[in-house]
Amino acid sequence: MPVPPTRLDDFILRMQAQRACIDEAAVRTAQMPGPVLEVGLGNGRTFDHLRQRFTGRPIFVFDREVGAHPDCIPAQEFQRLGDFRRSLPDYLSEGRDPAVFIHADIGSANRAASTQLASELAPVWLRILAIGGFLASDQPVHAAGFQPLPMPGGVTTRHYHFYQRTG
Repeated sequence: MPVPPTRLDDFILRMQAQRACIDEAAVRTAQMPGPVLEVGLGNGRTFDHLRQRFTGRPIFVFDREVGAHPDCIPAQEFQRLGDFRRSLPDYLSEGRDPAVFIHADIGSANRAASTQLASELAPVWLRILAIGGFLASDQPVHAAGFQPLPMPGGVTTRHYHFYQRTG
């Protein structure tokens, strides 16, 4: 009988999936203009990876507050602080170019609340993301306009999701 994965195993797979999605999105969007959005800055690890993979692009980060490692804090002009349900629509009203990639790490220990938040944010993400752009999320997104994609890099996990905006 197979041994079930531990929480550490799940964490490692989630980190591998994050990296694989970011790397794949960077390759697929290399010829597309537009910014990148990090929804959930956290401690800044994925922001650090994003700025290396998406060199030269503006990366806007969204979180309730900045708690990242000092080396992983974006310039204040790229920070959007507050509840995602307000900061993302506020970003839309700024009239910025559509994003080519959104990385959304919005989950909490409350699975139902995290799923609900992703459901509430999906329509805003659709309006922010360029057609053909990509979304990687720690929460499943069930919305017309997002095509689920296979996890890149051969990573198998139920804790990460990769989508392309189709229309």
